Amino acid sequence: MVTLQSGLHAEYIESALSSGSAAAQSALIASWRRSMRLYGLNPVEGKGPNVLTEQELNQARERLGSLIMTAQTSLDRLYAAVGGAGCCILLADKNSIPVDRRGCVADDEAFYRMGLWTGAVWSEECEGTNGIGTAIAEQRALTIHRDQHFRSRNTALSCTVAPIFDHRGRLAAVIDVSSARHDLTDDFVKLISIAVADAARRVEAENFRLAFPKARIVLAPPGDNWMSERALNALIAVDEDDLVIGASRSARQLLGLTDDALNAPLPAADLLGQHQSAARDFAMAERGAIQRALARSGGNVSAAAADMGISRATLHRKLKRLGLS
Repeated sequence: MVTLQSGLHAEYIESALSSGSAAAQSALIASWRRSMRLYGLNPVEGKGPNVLTEQELNQARERLGSLIMTAQTSLDRLYAAVGGAGCCILLADKNSIPVDRRGCVADDEAFYRMGLWTGAVWSEECEGTNGIGTAIAEQRALTIHRDQHFRSRNTALSCTVAPIFDHRGRLAAVIDVSSARHDLTDDFVKLISIAVADAARRVEAENFRLAFPKARIVLAPPGDNWMSERALNALIAVDEDDLVIGASRSARQLLGLTDDALNAPLPAADLLGQHQSAARDFAMAERGAIQRALARSGGNVSAAAADMGISRATLHRKLKRLGLS
């Protein structure tokens, strides 16, 4: 049944799509345009998101793999921060399917009716403009607040979403915080946005570290944008030969790295702006090895020489040459 409110929302969307104003070129209007004209959706139609079978949901979870476990602590922390305010937390895969959820038992029935549940399909293609689907379509953090939703039946929701990119820089999942509270203020939505972005960064960083368990993880030089979100999550994996073997999406964007660049041997010092001659590199490596050996031996030169497999006299000569004696 089409209500007056539903009809007004549909008219509002149609009017915005027909407008020639600057506002009609916004990202929100672009999403509405995709919803109506690319996907052929109607704002007043739809009985709720399609829901996967239990088997299909399990397959979606298997495809996401270990990321679900990696996200547990961050999801718990996020729910502890906003769950008491009538919000539910969803972890959705890149196909817009929630595979994990946090929510208050008292609110479960209402959220279930709205489709904010595991196994529901929230793609933009199926549901039009919505937090999960539009964040995935545009691969960015965003909030779809109430009547910004395409479907009339979703206009009671406020959904704030942040993407999670895998260790190769590809979209893997999103974290969504949704609420149906009528008294949700703009200031609180902004706080939720910060909390969701922080949770996504934590999951992304931990997933990156787990992807390169034997590597040294360093933060890329941020340049002038050291306080930007991109700089804060610009991670680089460096192997024992000081060669770059991986870079997060933020690092790739910050440093202009591509898959081809990372597939070729790439000295970390060159990438991090610390390039020096091979002779200088060798001297610094030798100096570091000697200092570590001396530290392990408590300053005992004989023990340090034995640890390095050289004679005491040879070590003394190196100490003198390197200015360490």
